Amino acid sequence: MTLTPVLERFVAAVAAHDSLGLAALFTADGCYDDGFFGEHHGREAIAAMLDRFYVGGEDFFWQFFEPAQTGELGYARYCFSYVSKEPESLGQLIAFEGMARFRLRDGLIVHYAEVFDRGVAFVQLGYETGRVRKLLDRYVAGMRAGPLTRAHVEARGAR
Repeated sequence: MTLTPVLERFVAAVAAHDSLGLAALFTADGCYDDGFFGEHHGREAIAAMLDRFYVGGEDFFWQFFEPAQTGELGYARYCFSYVSKEPESLGQLIAFEGMARFRLRDGLIVHYAEVFDRGVAFVQLGYETGRVRKLLDRYVAGMRAGPLTRAHVEARGAR
């Protein structure tokens, strides 16, 4: 299975607020690791997460670029935008760029993860500086506690 059809179905489901359609792209035990909302495991949780997108925004538009795949691992750059329903930025277009990683098995997503500059999104959302700092502090703490960074810091100490 190539990554491109998965990307096409992924963006269509998000744009249509097709929560069950997005969840169906994942294995039963699949994980969607969202840059704002964190990890969601299983189709039910993934569908609920997309519903949560639509609480704070509408008119979602996602484009993937330069997909690359080796075996069951795929990457693609993206540009993502939506119209905010948040009080600080009601009606404003929020846009940011990122990178997505897909682990696939039998044509389904086992694990989706993304990286993007959350600060760029928070500033567009109109969040006060203190709120942005609090949110970014929370993300930094999670990153530093995660297995990849912990292993990296350990390897760094072993040099």
